[in-house]
Amino acid sequence: MSITTVLTVDGMSCGHCEKTVSAGLAALPGVTGVSADAPTGLVTVASAQPLDDAVLRGAVAGAGFTFVGRD
Repeated sequence: MSITTVLTVDGMSCGHCEKTVSAGLAALPGVTGVSADAPTGLVTVASAQPLDDAVLRGAVAGAGFTFVGRD
């Protein structure tokens, strides 16, 4: 079973930003896929279990961006 979570992330402006955010989120335990879209600020995360907002916020901040919330 896969859970899909859509996040809004502030500060992404290019493909490099997308890759940086994706790598930070992909490193979280249980994450099976990440797709980031800089123009919309949306990041889709597929995971084996629900992900806590604090964990998501930490991963996004660690990549240098701002977690706005779930979409």
